[in-house]
Amino acid sequence: MTPEAPVPASEHFDFAALSAPQRYKLLTAVVVPRPIAWVSTLGPGGEVNLAPYSFFGLMGTDPAVVAFAPGDRPDGTPKDTALHIGPGGEFTVNLVSAALAGAMNETATDFPRERGEARAVGVALAPGVRVAVPRVALSPAALECREVQTVTVGRTRVILGEVLGLHLRADALADAARLHVETAALDLVGRLGGRGTYTYTRDTFDLERMTYAEWRARRGETED
Repeated sequence: MTPEAPVPASEHFDFAALSAPQRYKLLTAVVVPRPIAWVSTLGPGGEVNLAPYSFFGLMGTDPAVVAFAPGDRPDGTPKDTALHIGPGGEFTVNLVSAALAGAMNETATDFPRERGEARAVGVALAPGVRVAVPRVALSPAALECREVQTVTVGRTRVILGEVLGLHLRADALADAARLHVETAALDLVGRLGGRGTYTYTRDTFDLERMTYAEWRARRGETED
């Protein structure tokens, strides 16, 4: 788009005049696709809690930090994931492949606190290495994490976790020595707008990042 291109018509929404559900409806429709953090935690009795969150992302690599936002139950109490993690607590973020999408969706069911989703749904687990929390055995990639900070803004809770280790399915490693990952082999899915709309990550395209000199050359600019 050039500066001379006409500005398309748009509608402005004042979030101060909207309810939280209305803001959710708009934002989840436009902030897409969103990766899914299928978070496993341990309850007080050792039961494995497993719940998906699409308010999730990678925030940095030095140290490696991920963030996700577990909300509250309808009665206003924190969801099990937030309760189980707590200050300095451990959790594992399991990435969701297309083959696991159905099981992931089942674990989004509002189970009673005392009933672990992993056992109820029949999700196979494997032990962690740096953390005591198990991972989803069939997840193509899983991040072992420890909570470093939880930020609360109003009723929005954001948990920041340092990534301590990564489990990666062997067939997704193009070259282990050079840390080259065949991302397409993970066959991950993401969330779109709507209560049940998802997307694949199979249809991709490449754009090479340019240096400033390359950008100027493409625009036909010359040195002063």
